[in-house]
Amino acid sequence: MAEGNHKILSLFLFVILSGSLIYLTVFSYNKRGREEIKMITITGNNLLNQKSYLEFTQLDENISYSDLTLHGIKSRFEKHPYIIRSEVKSDSRGNVEVHLKEKIIYAVVVGSSDPYFITADFQVIPIFPNTQFSDLPVISNARLRVKLNAMNFVKDEDVLQAFKIIDAAKTTDLEISRKLAEINLRNGGDVILTFSGLNAPVIFGRGNEAKKMIYLNILWERLNTQKQYFENTEYLDLRFSNEAFVGKKDNIGL
Repeated sequence: MAEGNHKILSLFLFVILSGSLIYLTVFSYNKRGREEIKMITITGNNLLNQKSYLEFTQLDENISYSDLTLHGIKSRFEKHPYIIRSEVKSDSRGNVEVHLKEKIIYAVVVGSSDPYFITADFQVIPIFPNTQFSDLPVISNARLRVKLNAMNFVKDEDVLQAFKIIDAAKTTDLEISRKLAEINLRNGGDVILTFSGLNAPVIFGRGNEAKKMIYLNILWERLNTQKQYFENTEYLDLRFSNEAFVGKKDNIGL
């Protein structure tokens, strides 16, 4: 009888000790996991600096990291409108690196209210303060079925037209692409382009984007080498088949 009681007591003590050990192990793991996150660094960011991203995610240096997990950090970054996805990894010494994959910004689109970015997949996203960008054309006077709203997708005919022009410029000449300042869609009318460094507007029309960009590239080279000939130019007209017209605004007849 005494031996049986001894076995029961031993089993009882074993269960208690095992449970305590498991609890301490899990508790220590959780505590240690939280304490590992001491510093967060960001890579892959071009649109915003690290400080701005950390402020948006509420992970700036004034915030305690004690209750964070790697999954929680990933989730916060992927809520930012600029981010497609994030990859988070820790070196197990308290340093966490977040690699960001940002959306590809195609242009700035202007509606009746604030300007927005529009991405390569036609998503409209807000422009945050301190955003770093250059060489983006402005899409203006687009004929849209619905009002521009952040995080919506717009794939109207006018927007598609603007994207075709941007693609044609990128394919034809990098300098032309960089200097494309505005695509005025004129609410469905003939498209007018504005380029930085070129005082004359370009009446681009619609359709045959690649061919027209080639003609424009030829004219651009002549503008740079024969400036005296083009100094009185008031507009360039690319609406005509197989030719480019150099003239004055009085003859536009839009």
